[in-house]
Amino acid sequence: MSWDDRRGPRGSGGFDKLPEIDLNKFVLPPFKSAHIAGVVGVMAVLWLLTGLYRVELQERAVVMLFGVHTKTTGPGLHWNAPGPIGRVIKVRLEEIKRVEIGFRTDSGQISANTLRKESLMLTEGANMIDIQMSVQYQIKDPSQFLFGVSDRFRKLSDRGLYETVKNVAEAALREVVGTTEIDSILTVGKSKVQDQVHTLMQEILDRYGAGLTISLVQLQDVHPPQAVRESFRDVNNAEEDKNRLIREAEGFYNSVIPETRGQAAAIIAGAEAYRAEVVNRSSGDALGFKARLKEYAKAPEITRTRLYLEMMQGVLADVEKVVMDPKIAGGVLPFLPLKGDAKIEIKGSN
Repeated sequence: MSWDDRRGPRGSGGFDKLPEIDLNKFVLPPFKSAHIAGVVGVMAVLWLLTGLYRVELQERAVVMLFGVHTKTTGPGLHWNAPGPIGRVIKVRLEEIKRVEIGFRTDSGQISANTLRKESLMLTEGANMIDIQMSVQYQIKDPSQFLFGVSDRFRKLSDRGLYETVKNVAEAALREVVGTTEIDSILTVGKSKVQDQVHTLMQEILDRYGAGLTISLVQLQDVHPPQAVRESFRDVNNAEEDKNRLIREAEGFYNSVIPETRGQAAAIIAGAEAYRAEVVNRSSGDALGFKARLKEYAKAPEITRTRLYLEMMQGVLADVEKVVMDPKIAGGVLPFLPLKGDAKIEIKGSN
């Protein structure tokens, strides 16, 4: 079959034999203006209905109009201008997120060296310590959370949020540990460190306008580095021995000192009593001497004899004594010593 430019393929009818087509059959009937208005109205209603949104109990919705934050709505059914004019971003407030420093609950994706770099810190006095800490936080202000910090934070990327809070937690922990003695951190100072880190993290996040609140800061594990752990244990044991000996010495002191003070008080009381006795006896002797002086002035000889006899009575208290009148001392002594059961019978002359 050959081709004829004017008639088409040779041997056929060509273009002259094509049937005629009536194009008027394919013309659509014209729409009426009422129909167009109805369609536009239905589409407008459907568009406006897309602005309805529901906020759950644990959520808050940040409402924007032309890209500007206008309000924050609570739980319930609300309406806002549909996009692209308006936009609604829902934020969960009650969801508690967790950041871990120096360890990971699921550590399959992070190396031990990275964890060690996070946990090893310098204390006051340039001592090294290994600390593991967990932080729990949640959203407090949705608008601040979305628009109050850097672009990296505003993206609402969970990984970006985690890294930001983790960096704040690690910086706060290093600052607090750097101003605390290692002995305090290892023993009774853990709660104080936790409180200081909690306060410092909240201050930093508030200064950033992050819209977050720190719920809990907890030190999971605190110990010296592995290389010097045994040496620290020896030091702690020596410290405990020292404290035990100090307590024993204090107990001995508390038992001996009161007893010694009681003995000293008894000695002092005895001395004061002896002093009072001596003073009173001396005062009595002085009064007695004055009384004897008056008697001596009246009868000197008799008083001297009486004093002599009283003195001899005291000196020879355990010796039998015989007192004789000097007037009869040169004659026969009218003295009959009687001892035992001897009896004397005196008979008269009649």
